[in-house]
Amino acid sequence: MTSIISAVPPSLARQACPARPTGRQAGRAPTGDEAAGAEPTGDEPTGAAAPGLPNPHQRQHPAPGALLAVQGAGLGVPLVGGGWAEYANLDHAASAPCLTAVAEHVARVLPYSASVHRGAGFASQVCTTLYEGARRDVARFVGARDGDLTVFTRNTTDAVNLLARCLPAADAAGGVVVFDVEHHANLLPWRARAGYRSVAARSTLAESLAALEAELTAAPTALLAVTGASNVTGETPPLARLARLAHRAGARIFVDAAQLAPHRHLDMAADDVDYLAFSGHKLYAPFGAGVLVGRADWLDAAPPYLAGGGAVREVSTDAVDWATGAARHEAGTPNLAGATAIAAACRTLAALPPGAWERHESDLRTRLLGGLAGLDGVVIHRIWSDPEATPNSAGGPSTDGGRRTRDGAGAWQDAVGVVTFSLPGHDPARVSAYLSAEHGIGVRAGRFCAHPLLARLGAPGGALRASIGVGTTDDHVDRLIAAVARYLRVGPGWDYALRDGQWQPTPDDRRLPDWAEQYAAAAAHDLPAAPCGT
Repeated sequence: MTSIISAVPPSLARQACPARPTGRQAGRAPTGDEAAGAEPTGDEPTGAAAPGLPNPHQRQHPAPGALLAVQGAGLGVPLVGGGWAEYANLDHAASAPCLTAVAEHVARVLPYSASVHRGAGFASQVCTTLYEGARRDVARFVGARDGDLTVFTRNTTDAVNLLARCLPAADAAGGVVVFDVEHHANLLPWRARAGYRSVAARSTLAESLAALEAELTAAPTALLAVTGASNVTGETPPLARLARLAHRAGARIFVDAAQLAPHRHLDMAADDVDYLAFSGHKLYAPFGAGVLVGRADWLDAAPPYLAGGGAVREVSTDAVDWATGAARHEAGTPNLAGATAIAAACRTLAALPPGAWERHESDLRTRLLGGLAGLDGVVIHRIWSDPEATPNSAGGPSTDGGRRTRDGAGAWQDAVGVVTFSLPGHDPARVSAYLSAEHGIGVRAGRFCAHPLLARLGAPGGALRASIGVGTTDDHVDRLIAAVARYLRVGPGWDYALRDGQWQPTPDDRRLPDWAEQYAAAAAHDLPAAPCGT
């Protein structure tokens, strides 16, 4: 039987296999007695019946406790043994659900789908207007300077590779400096460059910044490439201070904002950031686009990222006059749906009341950390030992009209809603399979495309990551804490076995949706282990 990867129609509830006759019946949240340590009786109710769950396609308003409405809120998923539960999506750091406002905007755009920059028809004119307008919306969202370019890419990884090809020659400009805690996307593209240097993070942020400053001045440096927020721990370095360190050394700064943009207001001009990139699929716009925003000179001087139509001004049989500006690196027909979706997400998030975004996620993160820290057998991972600061707390970040500001004077951390933890002695992949199969909770298990960092944190084999967003509620967090507590207390209520490198419930009586059944054979036999989990 294949593993479920989406909602199952309510009609399939009648086809579910009966639960095991055991006191540890799968698929239910712990009762009050269980939370206190009592052995469950097996008489408690299983997950909610599918017909009673909200229809995610009809929800137009945020779920109770959520900040914004997202697609998939109220999604019903089956549990092993025949129960049902409302899906608790705590894997936003991998890909966030689509904002309802974004889905509605894309639905309005699709009837006009036509060529961008390539047609005189009315629909083409609409699409070109939307595409170029999307650049302006993204630029406003990140606080770009006048003259900065906004280049649409496939995702953050694509954007980083684009910038890596645009750096001036190393012998003239110098090398690239990174921390060793970066996502692979902000490590690997730089390694081929002469003068590449990696700085080992120290136990505190202050010590790490001192080590970074020493490295920046030790040899010629063209670029400092840093994360805006760790995709593993959610910790954030002070961008304005990092920018000053880079600029004093004659270097520019690039910020991988894949995890920062979905959680905080940005201001490139105020922080003096030269280049910034993020992905739409993490910013509640999962339509296959990303962005690179930054200074024009390096981008205009570099060879086009792709050679083809749209990136040229004139072509002859033996010569080409390449375009300048964003078009130079956007050859081919662009992804209109992706670009306009990112723009819609930027507009929606920018319209949130000042401080509301930060408070929502800070409260949820505090609730999650407190609940996990109260469980014996849970280790919470962090890069730095510095105390965390919440928005507007003393020494921490403040907001000005909803924009994030940093004076860079302290070594505080404004952590975003990403928490990674381990259960020593337990395979994180098995725990994540249990959370999904028995509780309808989605988290990430593995090494999160950050193998060096996981090794540094003492979890070379991987860990568990819970990540929150604008659609997350207190109930989602509480269910995760209760499910982890139950696992530590009585273990899983179902058998699990390794198949093709992945832990799966045995037997797995859940079913794919009817419309996905045609892919069931491939999913069962050909699906490889997650690349970032191995």
